[in-house]
Amino acid sequence: MKIVTSEEMRELDRRTIESGIAGEELMLTAGEGLADSIRTLAGNHQLVDSPVLFIAGPGNNGGDAFVAAWLLHEDGWPVECWLATPESKIQGDALIYFKKMKKAGVPFEVLDSSEHWNYVADVGTDAEIVVDGLLGTGFSGEPRGVIADAIQFVDAQADRALVVAIDMPSAMAVRADLTVTMGLPKIGNIEAENVELVGNIDVIDIGIPPEFIDDVEGDDELEFIHPSDLAQLFPRRPRNAHKGLFGHVLCIGGTKGFSGAITMAARAALRSGSGLVSAFVPEAIHSLVAPALPEAMVHSSMPDSNWSAIMVGPGMGRSATTREQVLQLLETSTVPLMLDADAIVVLADHIDAITNAKCPVILTPHPGEFAALFGLKIDDVQEDRFGMARMAADKLGATVVLKGAGTLVASPGIPMAVNMTGNPGMAAGGSGDVLAGLIAGLAAQGITPFEAACAGVWLHGKAGDLAAADKSQASMTATDLIEKLPEAWRDISCR
Repeated sequence: MKIVTSEEMRELDRRTIESGIAGEELMLTAGEGLADSIRTLAGNHQLVDSPVLFIAGPGNNGGDAFVAAWLLHEDGWPVECWLATPESKIQGDALIYFKKMKKAGVPFEVLDSSEHWNYVADVGTDAEIVVDGLLGTGFSGEPRGVIADAIQFVDAQADRALVVAIDMPSAMAVRADLTVTMGLPKIGNIEAENVELVGNIDVIDIGIPPEFIDDVEGDDELEFIHPSDLAQLFPRRPRNAHKGLFGHVLCIGGTKGFSGAITMAARAALRSGSGLVSAFVPEAIHSLVAPALPEAMVHSSMPDSNWSAIMVGPGMGRSATTREQVLQLLETSTVPLMLDADAIVVLADHIDAITNAKCPVILTPHPGEFAALFGLKIDDVQEDRFGMARMAADKLGATVVLKGAGTLVASPGIPMAVNMTGNPGMAAGGSGDVLAGLIAGLAAQGITPFEAACAGVWLHGKAGDLAAADKSQASMTATDLIEKLPEAWRDISCR
């Protein structure tokens, strides 16, 4: 999905209104989308019918908040709206929906002084979802006065409640769990320094004509991974389908004492849609891995078959034996080869083997593994994630997945892609193994390595978000991600 600047988005809004779609209608659609996102968030977190507090400013973001508050109130939700502005400053389309909200009986308070905000900061709120509708993409500079007080209040709620930002966190000074952005994703929301504040991103289709979107330049070096783009990669399966149509992936990994990593990777491959999954593990752990993978074929000697993709690395250890095995696969494989974890680090002095590989190669390093591969410091990688991912893809001639908040997918000659699903609860052992198996299983189905990586990181992050909502970020595990993959798939396919 195209990523645009705030200025480009305003131009799209202007053209859309001039084409005959009223601004009032655009705001209604935006508010409806916001309400839907809040319903979904609340449902996932078992917070249905929990109090929702909207904090609104005088602009269009406030108007979107008024629409959503009105609609949720009509559905019977306990909602309240606090205005960080006098009523007299609400104008235009926002005023239309403020009046509708007011007429519908939504409780609201006008907090138009610092004293008001100091008071509520001391008293607090029982709302479990707080919506930031203060400042939008048109704001620049430093917030002042009452708006600054309101922003400080909203950010403080992030320690105890879920925070939803409209279009973008106000002045990039609010820690949001979810940003509901209108029309198209904005470049400011995916910049590395803002990922901590933006959280997940929902993009709301507000009815901008497709030809207008085609006309806008956007960012020609970066795209946003969105489920609407992924759906076309997985067409409806024929009724007479059989397992041979959907590929056969081989997962290689594990060593004595480290059987879990390869087990989780293979289990994720089984959830990828691949028709067949095999695992090759050392004899010492075969008796542990085989019972955990009843749907897969588990071998303790290298099997002979027509693979569609190969994954290697999880739990193998950083030994000379691992290096020799990976180098041999790079030299001999003719199908996509997925390198993860130890299979990446052991190539620190052999990166030419990746460049010279006879097969498409996908690498999934976290920043530490990326730094080890190229002889860099982790801080250097994190300070320029976009540049580093692009450098690695071009230098290696491979698809590189630089993991972390705002995971990046880079392949030579095409725009990079950024993923905004996922959460801090995924920072736990085994999460990367799940991703490796998932991407390999997707690549086995015949889509390109870049497409497989994009679909994999989105599904992986979405499953992580569902697991966190169900289990909590603190208690979720990597196996919880695997169990949530079927539910994550529902956002891509109805079947």
